[in-house]
Amino acid sequence: MVGDLGVDTRTRSSVITARAAATFDPVGRSVATARSFVRDTLQGWGFTDIVDDAVVLTSELVTNAVVHAGTAADVLCLRSEDAVRIEVSDHYPEREIPLQQSAVNMGNPDREGGRGLQLCAALATRWGVDYTPTQKQVWFQLDLPDRSVGTRAAGPALPAEMLPLTDGRVRVAVVQIDRVGAISAWNEDAEELFGYAAEQVTGKPLTDLAAWPHTPGTSTGIVEALRLSRWEGSYGIRGSDGRVTPVYASHLRVRDADGEPSTVCLLVRDDERAVLQTPLRGPAPEPGTLTEAHPTDPFEVFIGSPAPDDLDGLLQRTVERARDMLDGDAAFLLLATDDETELEVRASTGLPSARQRFARVPVEAGPGRYGSARMPAVHEDLTVVPGAVPLLSGTGMRSVVTVPLKVEGRLTGSLGVAAESPDRYSNEEALRLQFAADRIALAVESARLGELERLRRGSLSFLVEASDLLAGTLDRDQTLALMAQMTVPTLATWCAVYTIADQSSEPYLSYVLHEDEERIDGLKALLSKIAPPDPVPTPGARVWAAPSEAAHQAALRTSMRSLGLGEPLSLGSGIGTTLSTASAVGGETVVLPLVARNRVIGMLTLGKPSDEHFRQEILELAEDLSRRAALALDNARLYSERMAISQSLQRSLLPPGLPQVPGVEVDVIYRAAGEGNEVGGDFYDLFPIRDGAYGFAIGDVCGTGPEAAAVTGLARHALRLLAREGFGGPAVLERLNAAILDEGARSRFLTLLYGELWPQEDGSAVLKIVCAGHPLPLRLRQDGTVEPYAEPQPLLGVMEDLELYEQTMTLDPGDVLLCVTDGVTERREGTRMLGDDGLADVLTTCTGLTAGAVAARIMRAVERFASDAPSDDMAILAMRVPGLQKD
Repeated sequence: MVGDLGVDTRTRSSVITARAAATFDPVGRSVATARSFVRDTLQGWGFTDIVDDAVVLTSELVTNAVVHAGTAADVLCLRSEDAVRIEVSDHYPEREIPLQQSAVNMGNPDREGGRGLQLCAALATRWGVDYTPTQKQVWFQLDLPDRSVGTRAAGPALPAEMLPLTDGRVRVAVVQIDRVGAISAWNEDAEELFGYAAEQVTGKPLTDLAAWPHTPGTSTGIVEALRLSRWEGSYGIRGSDGRVTPVYASHLRVRDADGEPSTVCLLVRDDERAVLQTPLRGPAPEPGTLTEAHPTDPFEVFIGSPAPDDLDGLLQRTVERARDMLDGDAAFLLLATDDETELEVRASTGLPSARQRFARVPVEAGPGRYGSARMPAVHEDLTVVPGAVPLLSGTGMRSVVTVPLKVEGRLTGSLGVAAESPDRYSNEEALRLQFAADRIALAVESARLGELERLRRGSLSFLVEASDLLAGTLDRDQTLALMAQMTVPTLATWCAVYTIADQSSEPYLSYVLHEDEERIDGLKALLSKIAPPDPVPTPGARVWAAPSEAAHQAALRTSMRSLGLGEPLSLGSGIGTTLSTASAVGGETVVLPLVARNRVIGMLTLGKPSDEHFRQEILELAEDLSRRAALALDNARLYSERMAISQSLQRSLLPPGLPQVPGVEVDVIYRAAGEGNEVGGDFYDLFPIRDGAYGFAIGDVCGTGPEAAAVTGLARHALRLLAREGFGGPAVLERLNAAILDEGARSRFLTLLYGELWPQEDGSAVLKIVCAGHPLPLRLRQDGTVEPYAEPQPLLGVMEDLELYEQTMTLDPGDVLLCVTDGVTERREGTRMLGDDGLADVLTTCTGLTAGAVAARIMRAVERFASDAPSDDMAILAMRVPGLQKD
């Protein structure tokens, strides 16, 4: 009901030049109606500069009246020469209203004296509360800015079928965000729109719920948007069911009585954005109305001034202006790929959430293809030609006009405006829209190229860093972790890596990562229950729908069980976890093959949260990364395999174990120099020759690594073979010398201590020793004296005519024979060297120790002598004759 409330204006200081009044019933939809009433009134008066503030304040005050107070609301708009006053009255005067001077907490949007008054304090020039016996009135005044006389903007009266569409009752979610970005207030409409009760979200960051359409390096992020004094635009809110609801938002930065800043967010469904959206500053002129006396840039006429400085803002402004220019219900803009074979959704208004950003549509003709993208087209009724404009399928739009965006004859995009009624558009509207598209095409292409350049610079830096990281490791598990960590969250919300051991093996889920660590376990459990993607070697990303479908099915089953419609919930399988997982994988999932050396070795799977698509530039970057990651992963596999083979071969060069020698304790400590080496140039052996006789050897091949290990294997096996053939020590070494010389260029010098051991019945042991260029063995007696136990002779592998001899000696009970390689005696710390004397000094402290204890003490002394890691192989062979045991 609209009428004159008869308010006496004689007490006001300014002259009232116009008034408009309306009464709204105590129902929720009245809030949106009141907003429209105030917006239309102020636009009709030409006061577009203050429309936004007035609508925000009216929305809150009418909400207090019709929703919280539960009474009808009377709205009166009064115009004076320099200000506008708006009064909102309800019929519940006994409710307490805090005075302006009172320091009260106004943080709860459901309090009548809460958000509405807080916003009044922040936005209005003056405000107050008046009581009468039958009414309570809250009023605010907004001063008009100085501007040229005659500037006007108004929305004309429209037929009902041309008004903006809404979905049932219009709900306006009011969410307050504190200074750290956490939700501090959440009203009833927010509960209805998104499914969360206030206690579920209070204290949580808004970023946990927001699906922000933001590409790194371009446009504004949500954290920045919440800190701006005012912000208006579109994004998504993840609901309790795991799906994203596109919303149109108006943010206002305010501060409370204590000076603490916070942000008030008004949210409506995106297709109801007309409820909140700032109106045009001025109507776009018709083509041909520009005069020479007032030259104006046609681009600025259509887009407005100032033009957005980022691509996303420019595209969104474009679709909004196009929709308003043709009085449409929806509008959309798609950008073409470089090869013009596909169009990518980059901006839309008035369309439901199914029209996801970055969704791609083929251009050429055919079912589900956008065949009219290259020329202006008018579709009078889409039901006659289903799928003619794939973006509009299932949206309820009936008529549409589309025009191409072209630069120098090349298709760069497509702009369209749609309506829910058929036969709305003709060639005249197509010409008007084409005129506008021609004016903005170059600016859009320039902004797109600028964004691509920023992305490519960032991509190049990203790939260089990724290559360095991947090249820095040959460990398979670390390579898998790096692959996932580089993609999340830079390229995707979550990532999974499948590996394939060989051509006959099934893909195996090797690594899972999500940007929210709490969702990793649920995501891993979900992926483990579904079949892995097929290992297709075709390059490029392909969509994989299985995770999203499985997540939504699991969420549906869980929701039904929670309502008692299915099997009861088991312990530990809460609805929150399932819905959280569904939200995490509810968007687009793509699979990129990991191909190395012409073989598929795995798949890299990238995913987005609910109702999100990957943009093409991100997929191209992911493809570049997958090629580098595949080679790094295959290199790690080859390195691991070759290392395993090398270590297996090296272990074969060492004796499998030491035999038990009656009456003699034997122990060995061996350390090979170099990472990954188990055997180097030093070696040892102890083996039975015949009954009662044992051979032992310790040697050092010139050099380290695999080449030295090859001579090591030759020497160890030749010693055993020759000794068991009955040759004595000198003959064994002379034949070994000939075998080494036969290796030619692969031969190495070899120092070798070889001996034969005969344990005796009296507890002693007889030894025959040949020391061919090797450090002399040391004998430790029971009285602590240490002496060399052989004489030096020529080393092997140098000359052909070698004459060696053996020396026979006896180890008495309690004696220790210590044999080492030069890696022990030549251990250095700066200019100091352990040497033979240093080794002998350490050995003197080993009286009474077992053979194992002697070897361990010698090794500890060597390691403590210098702080650096050993640069040479080391072998220690200790033999001790304990003597006869007494009963």
